[in-house]
Amino acid sequence: MREVKIESSLTVYDNYSSFTDVELSLFQSAKEACKRAYAPYSNFYVGAALLMDDGKVITGNNQENAVYPCGLCAERVAIFHASSQYPDKTFQSIAITIDYDRIPIDDIAFPCGSCRQVLFEYESKQPTKIKVYLLGRDEQVTVLNSVEQLLPFGFSDKLLS
Repeated sequence: MREVKIESSLTVYDNYSSFTDVELSLFQSAKEACKRAYAPYSNFYVGAALLMDDGKVITGNNQENAVYPCGLCAERVAIFHASSQYPDKTFQSIAITIDYDRIPIDDIAFPCGSCRQVLFEYESKQPTKIKVYLLGRDEQVTVLNSVEQLLPFGFSDKLLS
């Protein structure tokens, strides 16, 4: 028997002062996207903004349905749209946030398991890592340098070979 230890580190910033104009614009796009979410059942409004290698930003927000499994999270809306419209592009980063004006929590909202797996899949198929920005209340930002930090045991296509 042997014990395997998996560790992940992330960086938490208390404000936006360390970020570039490109990153700040990405954050703003995610915030605007979450305001347009369709979340009449959970009232949990999420927005995502995906930065592609050419500088284009694709946004997504959660889209709920009365038949709950038919809904889709913000991260997957953004990624699936980007991949379907720009199949040859790679993704540099994604900013994810919730509407803190409507959701009375102070914690950072991490992506659900399904979104982590989808992000993992798209990071795995490109040569570069996808940086993840999780936006919190009052300009707090949690930064992960790779999706793998969110899902260290992601299911890979290599298992299917």
